[in-house]
Amino acid sequence: MLQDIFGGKKALFADGVQTVLRGHANRNRRVVLLKGNLVQNSRSEAAGISARVNNKGTFGFASIAEYSPEAADKVIRAATENAMALGRHSGRNVALPASMGTGTIPLNTDIADADQKTIIDMCKTVDRYIEEKYPDLASRTVVYTEDSQDRIIYTSDAYDGHLITPRCYVYVMMSAETKDGVPVELFKAFGGFGSFRDHFADPAKMFPGIDELYQKLMDKKEGVYAEAGYKTVVLGGFMGGMLAHEAVGHTVEADLVRGGSVAGPNLNKRVASDLVTMVDFAHTYGDQPAPLPVFLDDEGTKAEDDVLIRDGILVGYMNDRESAAEYGMKPAGNARGWTFQDEPIIRMRNTCILPGKSSVDDLIASVDDGYYLIDSGNGQADLTGEFMFGVTCGYEIKNGKLGKALLDTTVTGVAFEMLKTVDMVSDEVQWSSSGFCGKKQPMAVGMGGPHMRCRIMIGGR
Repeated sequence: MLQDIFGGKKALFADGVQTVLRGHANRNRRVVLLKGNLVQNSRSEAAGISARVNNKGTFGFASIAEYSPEAADKVIRAATENAMALGRHSGRNVALPASMGTGTIPLNTDIADADQKTIIDMCKTVDRYIEEKYPDLASRTVVYTEDSQDRIIYTSDAYDGHLITPRCYVYVMMSAETKDGVPVELFKAFGGFGSFRDHFADPAKMFPGIDELYQKLMDKKEGVYAEAGYKTVVLGGFMGGMLAHEAVGHTVEADLVRGGSVAGPNLNKRVASDLVTMVDFAHTYGDQPAPLPVFLDDEGTKAEDDVLIRDGILVGYMNDRESAAEYGMKPAGNARGWTFQDEPIIRMRNTCILPGKSSVDDLIASVDDGYYLIDSGNGQADLTGEFMFGVTCGYEIKNGKLGKALLDTTVTGVAFEMLKTVDMVSDEVQWSSSGFCGKKQPMAVGMGGPHMRCRIMIGGR
């Protein structure tokens, strides 16, 4: 854990400018077993200090790969000089709004380290279980990944804080072959926010999920191709989460709105059916922690939930302090940087479509001829909201009952049009928090959603 070396450094902040001083450390670990063979075993750490200074709307930024009081002095001076020099030439004279509060956000958790041998032994236990129980697999891979951020933030006019955000996962990947020799594969992620011992002290807790993954793979081994066309489908929660993040979430990030996203002309207009409400949660969902809690962003803004779509109407954007002033909105803590050398940009945190009132069984039973789409291995969308997602796990629905599994396919559409076709929403949410968002720099994000019945274009063979 970073030690606080910044005591007294606020005295170096220049008068009349907004300054943020950030100490930031990242740790990454990865272990990979391929058919029982250890093919990767790595650990890396990076730490440094950055400062960001706003001079009448012109920002100066500086960072250094050193964590010491002397390094803090250097970056404060450099960022201030950069802001002043750029300000003389920019012609800008924009005052950012005053902070939405000041104070201190306390340490929210800690990173409990595990030695590398313990991690490797856990992976071997999981691999051995798969090898012994499912010898008919063509291949198997067990991957342990861990990444954590440790940040100390001091600001001139906002919140200070010490935030630690660890997460770790085990990915289990299985592959088999159809009777025609076509390879099929599936994977499942286990883990979440927290340290190794929070999730993997007992590897046997993963075994039921591994059994379920194997059964889905065997179903897929006997799978069929979807019939291409505009179909009624039930999107699983993970598919809904991907949609919420990729096809909707990015369009309502204020910097991308400024860049011309479809959300710009649609503010306060209908973009979905009245069953759809979408929120970017800060740190709490219901009465439980959100998948990846964020309590404070890298501008010193205290994190709050951000309602984006309410009852089908687009009502807000995700902002940093500058864009919030531009659009007349309240910043909610969405400005984050991945490492000490990254300037904070507007990022999602835990973006989710809220649950409705129907059961999953009711959704499936309501479809006479369509598809149940469960998982996506990849996806992409652009600022028009047009998307294409790969579907790696799904089933036919015939007369309200699940049929054969699907081989890999794709779905395409325009998010704000597809969401208008949503006419049933399930009463529970599935969360995914194992991926990265790749907007300019990596960022750990959570995404989630309920099951939704809608109309969508699906690909065939």
